[in-house]
Amino acid sequence: MTPFFQSIACGRPATSEFADPSYTSNARGHAALGISQHMILTLAFRNLFHDRIRLAVTLVGILFSIVLVAVQLGLYLGSSRMITGMIERSTGDLWITAYGAKSFEEGGILLTPRERHQALVTPGVKSVIPLVVSFAEWRKPAGGSTRVVVVGSDAEDGGLVPWGLVEGTWEDIKAPEAISADQTYLKDLGIEGMGSTAQIATGRVRVRALTRGIRSFTQSPFVFTPLQRARNLLNVEGEKSTFYLVQLEPGASVEEVKSQLVRKLEGAEVLTKQEFSDRSLTAWLFRTGAGIALIGGALLGTLVGTVIVAQTLYSSTKDHLNEFATLRALGSSAGYIHKVILAQAGLSAVVGYALGMSIALLVLWLSRNSPLPLVMTPGLALSLFALTVFMCAISALSAIVKVTKIDPAVVFSR
Repeated sequence: MTPFFQSIACGRPATSEFADPSYTSNARGHAALGISQHMILTLAFRNLFHDRIRLAVTLVGILFSIVLVAVQLGLYLGSSRMITGMIERSTGDLWITAYGAKSFEEGGILLTPRERHQALVTPGVKSVIPLVVSFAEWRKPAGGSTRVVVVGSDAEDGGLVPWGLVEGTWEDIKAPEAISADQTYLKDLGIEGMGSTAQIATGRVRVRALTRGIRSFTQSPFVFTPLQRARNLLNVEGEKSTFYLVQLEPGASVEEVKSQLVRKLEGAEVLTKQEFSDRSLTAWLFRTGAGIALIGGALLGTLVGTVIVAQTLYSSTKDHLNEFATLRALGSSAGYIHKVILAQAGLSAVVGYALGMSIALLVLWLSRNSPLPLVMTPGLALSLFALTVFMCAISALSAIVKVTKIDPAVVFSR
């Protein structure tokens, strides 16, 4: 029996600070023992820290669960941002795509200037900006090759341009053979940085600008270049394009313009920015199974953490069954003991969450410059705390069920 429980069993508080003269005889056992509501946390704390090894096991279980869930969901958010990054950065209200285009990287069959002219004469349309996007072979200077995603656009059109430029400008990218590349993928591309040369398909290119933070979910780096150069590198005939970005006049209704374009463009699809983002997420995260794997990993982490905490709380309660029976025999209600167990679970949740989030934030910081960075938002952090508290509360049910079956008479048979 722990010292705290011993003091209660002897009919006096563990220390004089726990005496509370405000209690009356109507409080029955609580008044006699001098136990006030603030003692619930004290009792839970001493019970929790009585066995340090068991406490360590509990915290490790919570910590493991928090880190695993944070990493999996952080990867999910990071992947989602990479998939939709180009779409979200665009300034178009509507996207005209080839029928059945799956994502930004897989635009499908090229559109002709005819679709662009039809869109331009539609009421409410301000401008229609062409984009050329496609996978292409990147041949490294020292030999070997990899895949890149060539993005052809003109900054003057204001549709989609590289962001996060750390070296060079768009004017530099307009120079002969010029492209921009992201610092994250320099090693993958086999280049050192500014001024490096390589070959895309059958055309020579030179890095004239560097960006930071333009990641690719497919791990095929994005390289930006002017529209016509992209057509030349990819052997695109005439003025064909992969996408058209539609910018609307101020006050024009997105849905009305979309309906008109749908009726006109029989061989193409017209999508809002949100619809195209959702389609891209579905294509890369769920049709490939990547998103299901990440969410499944998060659920697994939650399950493992819950089982470990439940087993530990149950074992702790079982070891102190006689002490809880003593409390019942001296007049403590079942609800009071349940609060002690829940407080014990709550303390475990707070300490475990603090340790788990510290490690998760460290992993987040270490991944910041990687091709697949983790993302942590205030909403996700709050959700993880709520999940931890919920997990520990559910875990406490097994202990509460055990305590509910206590017969106070067992204390007199010892």
